[in-house]
Formats: sequence, structure tokens, C-alpha cells
Amino acid sequence: MKKTIYYIMTAGVLALGLPSCSFFEIDNYAQPEETVKGVVIDVATGEPVLTEQSTNGIRVRMTELSYGPNVIHNPDFYCRDDGSFQNTKVFKGNYNIRVDGPFIPIVRENPDGELIEDNSITCDVKGTTELRFEVEPFLKVEFVGEPVVSGGKITAQVKVTRAVSVERFREQVEPMGGYNSNFTNVTDVRLFVSYSSTCSQRSQYSALSSKIEYGGASFESHLGEPITMVSSGTAKPNRKLFIRAAARINYGTPAGSGTRRYNYSEVKEVNIP
Repeated sequence: MKKTIYYIMTAGVLALGLPSCSFFEIDNYAQPEETVKGVVIDVATGEPVLTEQSTNGIRVRMTELSYGPNVIHNPDFYCRDDGSFQNTKVFKGNYNIRVDGPFIPIVRENPDGELIEDNSITCDVKGTTELRFEVEPFLKVEFVGEPVVSGGKITAQVKVTRAVSVERFREQVEPMGGYNSNFTNVTDVRLFVSYSSTCSQRSQYSALSSKIEYGGASFESHLGEPITMVSSGTAKPNRKLFIRAAARINYGTPAGSGTRRYNYSEVKEVNIP
């Protein structure tokens, strides 16, 4: 019986046309081992654009051009919280690389698909390729003074200003079509609280994080003024927490995606006595 089974299996394998032995060939293609790294910088200040490392953060999109113009982009990856990025598993080739985040789109087209401006980078990737994207963030978010802890609650002063003026935003975005004056409205300010130093929307402890929402253009009078943010709930004693402030406008990037991304402050460490 064993011989019969062996014969049937052998005959089946031969029927697949395996005299060439291709069925048993080992995939010997070289693994991707090139590196692309870089940072996204505020062109006005030279400071990194702070973000979160998730699909809601700054997206890096690479499209390999080595095989012609009708290619599909590589899998997207995302910047670290500090605005830097790195991908160590890239094949050698010629790529177009762009970033999308809470800033004026670096690639802009009109409604007919005609290119208005393209600040993406096209380059050959070999070894370690370092890139620098200079962008115009929507907002600047920062803490004013140090947070205060009382009764397990964290109180912080947050200041939000425009990193790009309403006039500049309109000048750059309106030619893309579908412009709405509501795009520049600040919709919400958040205080994220986390047990992780990568404090963000993704890593927050929602029971302690808080949010203030603003309708229409009601935030305009608060621009540049300290806003008092108080954590929700009560933190347990003898804990080390991290806080981060964030704010966003009513405009999604990439254009048409509906993803409204936050501009972030730096992270602060808070000890709960």
C-alpha cells in the first residue's frame, strides 16, 4: 500500500511538468536592504514637525519608478513622533517620495489633474539615502509653563497659533478646487495623557485625556492665548504619566481623504504624588 501511494504522488508531481525542477527552486532574489531616512521640517522655523506614529500621523509614500510610469506605490509607512522617518527594507531603484500630514500639501494639482506644484523628491535609492522635506504646518501647539497636579488631576496651559496664515493657506489650497473658508477653522484642542513617552492619539489613556471642541470660527479669539486644559478622571497616585497637547483644523490631508491630522506639542513628563 505504501508503494502505491508513493507511485501516485510521484506520478502527480511529474504530471505538473517538474522535469525542470522549477517547483523545488529556492527563491534566491536579494532581500531589500537599502535604507531611506529623513525628517519633516517646518520651513519657517527649521524645527521638526511633531506628529504621531500611526495612520493619523505623517504618511511617507514611496513609488518605485524603475518599471515605468504606471506603477503602484510601495506600502506606506509613517513618521516617528519627532517628525523623523526610516525604512531599512527598501529595494534599490529610482523612487518618487512624498509626505502628507498636517501641512500644506507638497504636491498640488488643479481639478483637471494638472500639476500646480510638486515638492516631492525623486531620487535613486542605494545604500542609505537621507532626505529632508520642508513644509508649512497648519498650526503650532505648545505648552505655556509647567503642568500642575492636584487631587490626581493634571492642569496645563496650552497655546495654539497659526504656523501658516489664512491668506497663505487659501493661496496654496484654493487652486486645487473645492475650497471652503471653513477649512482653516480650528475644530478641537486635546490634552493626551499616556503611560508612554510616545504620548499621542494612538497611545493615550482615554480615561484621563480631555478634549475641547469649537464650532465654526469660534476658536479665532483663542489663537495665541493660553487655554486651560484639565485631564479627565483622576490619576492613581505614585504614577509617572506623560502629556501632550494637539490641535487640528477642518482640512484633511491628503486632499479628499477626510483624514484631519493633528499638529502636536512636545511631550511633558508628569509625576502623580
